[in-house]
Amino acid sequence: MGPAACSGDMAIEASPRRRLPDFNRSVKLKYVKLGYHYLITHGMYLFLTPLVALAAAHVSAFTISDFLALWDHLRFNLVFVVLCSALLVFLSTVFLLTRPRAVYLVDFACYKPEPERKCTRQIFMERSRSTGSFTEENLEFQRKILERSGLGDSTYLPEAVLRVPPNPCMAEARREAEMVMFGALDQLFEKTSLRPKDVGMLIVNCSLFNPTPSLSAMIINRYKLRGNVISYNLGGMGCSAGLISIDLAKDLLQGRPSSYALVVSMENITLNWYFGNERSMLVSNCLFRMGGAAILLSNKTSDRWRSKYRLVHTVRTHKGADDKCFSCVTQKEDPTGRIGVSLSKDLMAVAGDALKTNITTLGPLVLPMSEQLLFFATLVGKKLFKMKLKPYIPDFKLAFEHFCIHAGGRAVLDELEKNLQLSEWHMEPSRMTLHRFGNTSSSSLWYELAYSEAKGRIKKGDRTWQIAFGSGFKCNSAVWRALRTIDPAKEKNPWIDEIHDFPVDVSKVSAI
Repeated sequence: MGPAACSGDMAIEASPRRRLPDFNRSVKLKYVKLGYHYLITHGMYLFLTPLVALAAAHVSAFTISDFLALWDHLRFNLVFVVLCSALLVFLSTVFLLTRPRAVYLVDFACYKPEPERKCTRQIFMERSRSTGSFTEENLEFQRKILERSGLGDSTYLPEAVLRVPPNPCMAEARREAEMVMFGALDQLFEKTSLRPKDVGMLIVNCSLFNPTPSLSAMIINRYKLRGNVISYNLGGMGCSAGLISIDLAKDLLQGRPSSYALVVSMENITLNWYFGNERSMLVSNCLFRMGGAAILLSNKTSDRWRSKYRLVHTVRTHKGADDKCFSCVTQKEDPTGRIGVSLSKDLMAVAGDALKTNITTLGPLVLPMSEQLLFFATLVGKKLFKMKLKPYIPDFKLAFEHFCIHAGGRAVLDELEKNLQLSEWHMEPSRMTLHRFGNTSSSSLWYELAYSEAKGRIKKGDRTWQIAFGSGFKCNSAVWRALRTIDPAKEKNPWIDEIHDFPVDVSKVSAI
């Protein structure tokens, strides 16, 4: 999303005292119900295991005469054998026809702007001062935000914003959109050797820039996609819209065999730079930077051998039915008529509740039985036997090898690291993405996954959890399983040429 997108992140930077709720003190009963249901669902395997072992032991004691006797018995019960065989074939056919199609991530590409678009923090402050729009107090406020944001001196801004004076207009915004979308897509088509005519579905998400013709139409025109391509243009859905696009593509692929779906996630900075003096609207200027990603999904079995990942789960949480959640991030005009994104004081509590609800749903799908049993046993001790026990927080490190947490702001990453009990190694892709590229909205998750690939961390069978927040208020997750070990020497992504410089130490406060 754009400035509206990572509302949660922005508020955190502006108000460091507002933190996500401590999950150790607040775990909803819903998690227990889902965990218990999941345990019961799979309890059949625990029950059948000893029976299978007994049957195997019994069969191993059979002699040749026993097998001959069994054959004679089946010969004289031919009708029974035929009926059982027909039933087995019927059930197998029903299973094969009704099971969900596997969705593969063939490859993805992240846009890396030209060096001319780099904006150091010093240049940012100089450009902000040169506009003449900000008071001295608010210039100092922006400087403090930058010093504590976790952003480095190599992030990118579009030419219209860096220019003196700035030139935010529709033509420049279209130019930025074309640079980002076409830059990522050109690289993706090159990496996958896919012909644009083979794309059956196109989904583009960009929260705050929705021109006519749409961004998806711009892509169709540029690459001459076929006339019956199914296209969607998602707007106003925040930083988590990239995962919404993945979920939508998954649903579309379930109904259309042998198809390719193209997902483009981006945000547009040019027309969404705030030139007013409302502090709640200034934080986005300090955090959001230029970037975008293109992802190719397929449901073709023949693509499994060349694909990088298989989509395992998508979990979407929307708290918009609650008025407080709905209004915590709002794009509106300030008293002087300048448009910006207003952040509510309730934002951090809303973000924490959305995250808790999301992992409540995701947990039973991914956590191992051992974690679910521990959680359930702790709850029984507390509720049934009135024991003074702390709620057991499942260890998600047992469910995932890699974590891609939306790089929205440093404070968000700090709180998630603490509450999910993650290590610095797990947080490294998110922190380095924030430092190197800034908050690139919905595309940040793909810069993080690209970082893990460039570091040679992705091994066959590894599971990756992508999680992002968005205005509305939303929290969305996607789980991927690696189909092969990723060799960095064969990769082309925005980190490859400089990955040896990372990780870097990012201090709590870095003076400008």
